[in-house]
Amino acid sequence: MLIARWRRVAAAATVVVAALGAGASLATADTPTAPPPVTVLTHGRVGHGSFFVSPFGATDRYANGPEILDQDGNVQWFHPVPAGQEAADFRTQTLGGRPVLTWWQGTGLGGLAKGTNYIYDAQYRQIATVDAGHGYSADGHEFLITPRGTALILAYTQSTADLTSIGGPANQAVINGVVQEIDIRSGKVLFEWNSADHVPYGQSEQPLPASASQPWDWFHINAVKLDTDGNLLLDARNTWTFYKVDHRSGRVLWQLGGKASDFKLQATPGQKLNTAGTIFAWQHDAEAHGNNTYTLFDNESAGIANTGTDAASEFPTSRSVTVKVDPHSRTATLISSFN
Repeated sequence: MLIARWRRVAAAATVVVAALGAGASLATADTPTAPPPVTVLTHGRVGHGSFFVSPFGATDRYANGPEILDQDGNVQWFHPVPAGQEAADFRTQTLGGRPVLTWWQGTGLGGLAKGTNYIYDAQYRQIATVDAGHGYSADGHEFLITPRGTALILAYTQSTADLTSIGGPANQAVINGVVQEIDIRSGKVLFEWNSADHVPYGQSEQPLPASASQPWDWFHINAVKLDTDGNLLLDARNTWTFYKVDHRSGRVLWQLGGKASDFKLQATPGQKLNTAGTIFAWQHDAEAHGNNTYTLFDNESAGIANTGTDAASEFPTSRSVTVKVDPHSRTATLISSFN
């Protein structure tokens, strides 16, 4: 319904290009403001409404930014971001009972990112921004508005850890994952969770770097969602695990996948675990659907070419998966998958 609404709003013009936000400056007089071209490979209706994308990789001809496309790939709205920045996680959400557009904007997505989350109203006007608190900077993997008018956001932070217990150096630079809940109106941090406080470093599937000074991205948090009972679902790419976390204390209630799963893994007839005997690896976007059922995007790859020597060679195909968890019998069942 929200997507259809945005399509009607934008239908008045073939192309609507937003101006750069307040405080932004053009690098040169001819900094590009046009979106990159889109090629439609398959002409056919995919549901209803519009497509929300946030391409990046700016050139001297095209800009980065959030973009709304119709079913034929025509631009309905585009917001070029300042030179050197990129946008991510562009979508519709609801704030105060009204539809809004939201996205993250900044630099360094995928690493020690620095950015701000933006909220625009149905008339494409900026109405709020949300920044991380306590000295952190928002990461672009997730910006989720909750029904109570708060925002769940992510951040990465670098520290030093003693990894001698797992065969590493005593002073290894590490990148930890942070979750914060922010009151949108006041900017106050209401909840904070740091991976280093709740998950052992030994659960990582990421190889240690060659040097102690090279930051080890051992956790790589990439999603936070609300479970149907109000607790949190956190997803970590580099432990191959998603975690159910108590929304008040931050305690890990259970974890699925990886080296320390609380569940025995199995599959329904016609479904198969992957060659490592797991349901997912390097995954993203764990979401709750009620009745202890969850979906994830199972990357099945670290993005490294299949050389026969990397773990990625064991996982040939990315897929979406649906998993049902039984907290009593401690089993997790692969219900369905789509390559």
